[in-house]
This record gives sequence, C-alpha cells and structure tokens, in this order.
Amino acid sequence: MKGRSLFAAVTAVVGLGLPANAQQGAVMQGLDKVTARISTFDAPVDQPVRFGTLQVTVRTCSKTPPEEPPESAAFVEIDDVRPGEEPRRDFTGWMLASSPALSALEHPVYDVWVVDCMKEASSSSPSSE
Repeated sequence: MKGRSLFAAVTAVVGLGLPANAQQGAVMQGLDKVTARISTFDAPVDQPVRFGTLQVTVRTCSKTPPEEPPESAAFVEIDDVRPGEEPRRDFTGWMLASSPALSALEHPVYDVWVVDCMKEASSSSPSSE
C-alpha cells in the first residue's frame, strides 16, 4: 500500500505535465540525531551536497502550480561517504515535502527530507554554512 500511494502522489506531481515546473534544485533539511540539530541546505540539481557523512544529490525537483494543492517532489540519491570506506548508497527515490515519512532515508545518525524546490534564479538563498 505504501508503494502504491507514493506512486500515486509522485504521478500527481510529476506526471501531469509538470516538467515545465521542474526547478533548479531542492531546499532540504537534515537532522543530526546525535546533536539534535536541524540544518537547512540547498541542493542544486546534479550537484552533490554534503550533510555530515552523507552526500545528497538531487536529480530533479518538481512543484505543483499555484492553483493546485501545494506539493514539491524531488528524486534524491543519498550516499554515506566515510573516510577510508567505499561510499554506500543509503537512499534512492522520490521524497515528497508534504509526506516526509512516506519515502524516508533510514540512517542511524541522520534524517534528510525535502522542504521545497528552488527557483531558477534564487537570489535570496545564498548558503552561508
């Protein structure tokens, strides 16, 4: 049932003519479970971004038009990259902003989820971290 509802939600966001609304990246949040700190970071499309030992790569991010119920969906790949070890793929798939638990990263130290899609020319979100 979980897979079927995820498929329906992603199809609703991405499959109904929304490639015109494909964005240049995603606004992500990550929780470090050890320190209990939440960080917000931008992840441009096809540019790996580090969060702790994780390498987050957003492949696409789509957003519904303003006249429809708000939803952002991103296809994300997350690798755990530790020094001296081979990178390990921990997550590949769609993440939905409105339902972060529907398709979530399972990691003992970190949680990562999509918040929104970035616009093509975002001058208000230079990363200062």
